[in-house]
Amino acid sequence: MPELSIVMPCLNEAQTLPLCIAKARAFLASHGIEGEIVIGDNGSSDGSQELARALGARVVDVQRRGYGAALHGAVSAARGRYCIMGDSDDSYDFSKLAPFLQALRRGADLVMGNRFAGGISPGAMPWKNRYLGNPVLSGLGRFLFRTPIKDFHCGLRGFSRDAFLRMDLRTTGMEFASEMVIKAALLGMRIEEVPTTLDKDGRARPPHLRPWRDGWRHLRFMLLFSPAWLFLYPGLGLALLGLGLGGALMTGPLRIAGVRLDLGALLYCVTMVELGAQAVIFAWLARAYTIQEGLLPASLRMRRLEPLVTLENGLLLGLGLLLLGLGLLGWAIAIWSQAGFGNLDVGRIARIIMGSSLALSLGMEVLLSSFLLSTLRLHIREN
Repeated sequence: MPELSIVMPCLNEAQTLPLCIAKARAFLASHGIEGEIVIGDNGSSDGSQELARALGARVVDVQRRGYGAALHGAVSAARGRYCIMGDSDDSYDFSKLAPFLQALRRGADLVMGNRFAGGISPGAMPWKNRYLGNPVLSGLGRFLFRTPIKDFHCGLRGFSRDAFLRMDLRTTGMEFASEMVIKAALLGMRIEEVPTTLDKDGRARPPHLRPWRDGWRHLRFMLLFSPAWLFLYPGLGLALLGLGLGGALMTGPLRIAGVRLDLGALLYCVTMVELGAQAVIFAWLARAYTIQEGLLPASLRMRRLEPLVTLENGLLLGLGLLLLGLGLLGWAIAIWSQAGFGNLDVGRIARIIMGSSLALSLGMEVLLSSFLLSTLRLHIREN
């Protein structure tokens, strides 16, 4: 079995692919490494496959389109103990892979290149990527997933085959790069970063990359992979704020800094509690779905809370809220009947009705969401 597989995705890269393969072969030969070069071809029509085979590379034809699909197909077919992947547009120097292999030999599961530490050639990275997109997305990645990586989207990276299998990567597009780092961080893998360089794309045609579109896709993906920060924490904050202020307003008007708050403010507090509760429920549903689909590993916190968040407990909570809402509704009707179903004290009755409406709507949400959560957690046989 070869020690190293150098993997490249390819879609009509005839102009630069031979240069990349030559540099990769030179690295293997100069360092005496038993290795192979694997090309994940995504349906090239410019003869890239024939060129690669003529230069001694192994070509894996990947029918499903997408950057991630091409890489996943190539890595899955690779035979090496370690893999180093990089784009085949001659922007990365495959003759200088020693730091990646050394880190892998030391036991790293994932080794990321850092272009900002190694050097970026003039014109190699658009200004919006260099000064906006990459710093923002890398900073967000460090915050959300507690990873030290400073160049979250460097395309030159290495990993052990065992680590790749454990990651169980699922995405097929540009999100593949983000998923790899996120999964490695969530699984507690050993991640290292080494300096690397970025040269100007060697192709005459425009690159496949679309900075704004692909940047949004990476941002969206990171947020979806962090349901706690996307849904749970904002929802809890909103609901608690609504409950705190609304609870004070339930007893009567409130004056804060010279401003008198009454029924109008209470109505918005009810809305805050409602929206916050929905966000918290979305967090649980999203987490259940991502775990069931293999996108996220089950965290220790989730495993501890899972016995409490069951269909039965959800039904009890939902029914309790419904009974509370019906009880408040009955109280309001009783007060109305005492007034001969005529005019009422608006301030008093409105507070009771708002509480009843909130309890009824939350009760139904909890009931329905409990059934949906149980559906998402069903274990089914794969064909």
